[in-house]
Amino acid sequence: MELGLEGKVVLVTGGSKGIGLACASAFAAEGARVAICSRSRDNVERARADLKDAFGVAADLTDAEAAGKMIDTVEERLGPIDVLVNSAGAAKRTPPGDLTPAVWREAFDAKFFSYINVIDPMVKRMAKRGGGVIVSVIGAGGRVASATHLAGGSANAALMLATAGLGAAYARRGVRVVGVSPGLTETGRVAEGLAAEARLANIAVDEARRRSVERIPIGRMASPREIADAVLFLASAKASYITGVTLSMEGGQNPVVL
Repeated sequence: MELGLEGKVVLVTGGSKGIGLACASAFAAEGARVAICSRSRDNVERARADLKDAFGVAADLTDAEAAGKMIDTVEERLGPIDVLVNSAGAAKRTPPGDLTPAVWREAFDAKFFSYINVIDPMVKRMAKRGGGVIVSVIGAGGRVASATHLAGGSANAALMLATAGLGAAYARRGVRVVGVSPGLTETGRVAEGLAAEARLANIAVDEARRRSVERIPIGRMASPREIADAVLFLASAKASYITGVTLSMEGGQNPVVL
């Protein structure tokens, strides 16, 4: 399918690893002009070695000023950003008894504000220019509560609501705002989450993984590329009438009406 992404300027936050890197690679394969952002300069450089002609910026996106400067740097180098993909930041898994107000706040800084600090200036720039697409990768913990991911899941739920509201608010100005909500995916972040689940249940990590996969009707975790394929579609003109929604990609694990 021709997605019409060739020549588009695409910024992928969290683009040095996991789903973000898969998205950056997929956009590059479509001929887009790709920029990636990560907190770690070393991670940026490692990812750029695998991404032909990608531009990389290191920035801490929990800092609104740093996020704004990162956007300026990308647009000065590549031109106006057509597509923003948010995949940066992850909240630490914390057992319920260890939650404190500080932990909740840290989770929102790590997940919610690492997205909002980029979305807020970008959606306004796109609206002023009359077009653009924002796609956020938002964990399924925002839909289904997990005992070890309450703070991070709440941040994800807030991002889903922000996606719905911003999608409606900016639709008339030519900007689409959508989300993709993956379930278990073969990434380092999921591996860390399984380790936390194993500690809480006092079981081996392999057993935690087996139990988790057993609950997925498709019978396996998603690959990062499968999530990236959905992101590409939503970012393309083929999805031109889709906005304000978050697509669930959980392999049938939570069969509910959304």
